[in-house]
This record gives sequence, C-alpha cells and structure tokens, in this order.
Amino acid sequence: MIIAVESASTDLSLALAEADGSLIALDGWTAGRRQGSELLPRLLALLEAHNRRLDATTAIAVGIGPGSFTGLRVGMSVAKGIAFGLQRPIVGIGSLDAWLAAESGAAGALARAGAREAYLLERGSVAPVVVDRDAIGERPIGLVAPTELAEAFGLPRAVAPHRAAAALATLAVHRLAAEPAGDDLRRLEPAYLRAPRGIGP
Repeated sequence: MIIAVESASTDLSLALAEADGSLIALDGWTAGRRQGSELLPRLLALLEAHNRRLDATTAIAVGIGPGSFTGLRVGMSVAKGIAFGLQRPIVGIGSLDAWLAAESGAAGALARAGAREAYLLERGSVAPVVVDRDAIGERPIGLVAPTELAEAFGLPRAVAPHRAAAALATLAVHRLAAEPAGDDLRRLEPAYLRAPRGIGP
C-alpha cells in the first residue's frame, strides 16, 4: 500500500493506493491554518476507516512544493517519519505536477509565492514561473489553485487541489518502477524555490 501526502497549500489531501497505484481511499479538505493539527489524525482515521494498517505501507509519496512553507514542512515531516520508522522508500514529487495530473481539464496550476505573486506551472511546461497577480487574471485558462489563493486573486472558477494525493500515488508508482529505492530520505527536502519571508539567502 502506498500512502500519499500533499500539503503544499491550505488545501490538503491524503490517499491510500495499492502498489499498482489503484486508489483505495482519498481525503481532501481545506485546512486553513490547521495543517499541523489535522494531517496525521486524518491519515490515521483514513487507515482505520478502510481497515488498513500503517505497517502495511510499501512506499510513501509526498508533494515537495512549491507552496506553503508551513504546509510543506508538516507534510514532509509526516512522510519522512513514516518512511524512516517503517524503513520504506519515499518518493518526492512536484506538487504542481500532481495538481495538474489530478485535474486533466486544467491548463495550469497555481501556488502562492508572495502577497501579489504566484508560481504558475502550465501544462506541458517543465518548471513553474513566478507571475504577478494582475498577469494571472489576464490568462484565459482553467487553473488548479488553493481556495485561499483563488479567493485572494479573484479566480472564481479555479479548482482546489483536493484530489492531488491520488495523483501523487500514481506518479510514485512510475518513479518506483524505474528507481525502486526511491529518493534519499536524508536529502529529500521541500522545493521552496524562494526563501520564506524574513529569511535571507
């Protein structure tokens, strides 16, 4: 069983999937500022609801951002703790890639990069770019974006990334097929792309 954790924004998701990536269960919700208090209890509840044991985990998939500094630290801590405790492989995957994989109709994925800026990954692009809020409003494309960002930037038709963890699990299966050992647990870190506010280079 694969456990997938996506916490790069205030819209979080968790998934349980079979080793081939087929979905067992998905939980997606808007946490606001409560990422730290809700993630692990909801994971344990999801396991219990589907009669799965934590020690049946074969691999862990985790979204590495970019996105919320706090959310990424919380998700990475939970994922790394499980991987270390059970000695299972861990796979880090770009969060925006997972958001787009989960929403096939979206042309781009958007994560907060500052008060008036966001990281935009357009479908087919290799890496996200930083765009200004005004420039985002001019783009006639369907977007995956966290609820709080969609509200702040005036994007009423944006879809929240509540299904991203299911896509993480599927993407992890492909990575593990090529690299069965997964990522180096000690070196795996969030991809912040920018230093958090108040932190120098």
